[in-house]
Amino acid sequence: MKIATFNINGVKARFETLVQWLQDSAPDVALLQEIKSVDEAFPRDEIEALGYQVETHGQKSFNGVAILSKLPLEDVVRGLPGDDDDEQARWIEATVIGKTALRICGLYLPNGNPAPGPKYLYKLAWMERLHARAIELLAAEEPFLMAGDYNVIPQDEDAATPEVWHSDALAMPQTRQAFRQLLNLGFTEAFRAQTQGPEHYSFWDYQAGAWQRNNGIRIDHFLLSPECADLMTKCEIQAEMRGREKPSDHVPVWLELDN
Repeated sequence: MKIATFNINGVKARFETLVQWLQDSAPDVALLQEIKSVDEAFPRDEIEALGYQVETHGQKSFNGVAILSKLPLEDVVRGLPGDDDDEQARWIEATVIGKTALRICGLYLPNGNPAPGPKYLYKLAWMERLHARAIELLAAEEPFLMAGDYNVIPQDEDAATPEVWHSDALAMPQTRQAFRQLLNLGFTEAFRAQTQGPEHYSFWDYQAGAWQRNNGIRIDHFLLSPECADLMTKCEIQAEMRGREKPSDHVPVWLELDN
């Protein structure tokens, strides 16, 4: 089973990029973030024509997440539990039916800037809710993963210029601590389980020639439960997508499972 997470940065703005990628790379399951579209406006028919079941949790002009799957999806849940007043569309989960049923959670974690401030407090509160949901899912002792744009730079080696990010919400000590607390529940951070060292990035800003200078950061992650980690065969970043025509500022990260 090939699963990809991809912050598309606007499904309308990058529809042709998305379709070409789905045709060329053919993920079994794609988790999308920042679709920036209400559910009714998502190009469902065109994606379904490529053989995908489409489940979205959209929001006008901002945020929004989706699951596209060539395999059957069941028990779709929209919205991260823990705050009934949260109107931001940042979480979707479903069970995908492969050889083994696999719970897949797609997320778009808040950016949190400017920090300190209300947006950063919302980010930390959201991470607390994520931690609580992870505990609930782990208790089932069944394979599941949480993947998407975490807006977290876990370590200095995950940024080309780490000193620039130390006062940013993506890399502040509280952010990294919250991410480590999540990992310490027993998750495997898939990419780092496979690949070590610097210069592995999933995001390059549109400004100042960041892509050309490889001035990137790694903020798109797969976190695997122990039962899911046992199925992993590969995890890699599809960096070349950033150099294509009309790219997102993120690139896909791929996970392969023996499932």
